Amino acid sequence: MNTPFLETLDMVSGGDPAVTPAASIIVLHGLGADGNDFVPIARELDLRAIGPVRFVFPSAPVRPVSLNGGFAMRAWYDIHPPSANPAVPRPEDEAGLRASQDLVQGLLDREAVRGVPPQRTVLMGFSQGCAMTLMAGLRAPQRLAGLVGLSGYLPLAETTAAERNPATLDVPIFLAHGECDPMVVIERGTATRDVLEALGYSVDWHSYPMEHSVCAEEVEDLNAWLLKVLAA
Repeated sequence: MNTPFLETLDMVSGGDPAVTPAASIIVLHGLGADGNDFVPIARELDLRAIGPVRFVFPSAPVRPVSLNGGFAMRAWYDIHPPSANPAVPRPEDEAGLRASQDLVQGLLDREAVRGVPPQRTVLMGFSQGCAMTLMAGLRAPQRLAGLVGLSGYLPLAETTAAERNPATLDVPIFLAHGECDPMVVIERGTATRDVLEALGYSVDWHSYPMEHSVCAEEVEDLNAWLLKVLAA
């Protein structure tokens, strides 16, 4: 399947770009960023033991974001402002989430066409990208090599049990979160971990003394985890 609605940036590390990679890692950025955002982080990873790895950095569509007064920016889905009543949960943009789920699945399908099967593909995301990683990865028609969720949360949590694909039940999941995150508070991260573990998933959970960002220790932990799940 082609993905004509997404701009993507590809980078192959550890080998000849002309050779089919041993694995692919699709990285989904956060709100207002683009596909270039995580290129520096990818360059810090040492995955030479695996062989050539293709990193795919898509850019989300540009859309108005309600939380930011309707200002248009790259976003995987809309984010509504918090309710005036703290007891009322913030509504989720289900239509936007499901549309982006299709786009992400298109990227996974494209990797298969390009010679890297799902079981050699990792889906990874930060913040909104984390939400899309968990949304699409648990509903994918085939089990992926792993899911990486950084500083995000599980969207449409109440439908996950019914909609997840049985093929994904043993997919390894790496979750990391900043203990001082003011944008996606760590309680949302721990709640995501707890829901996934209650559904039977094996979650490798990490927290760090940082805000809504990525730190060196996190990159080291992620590197070790990737080497494990992508080991031949």
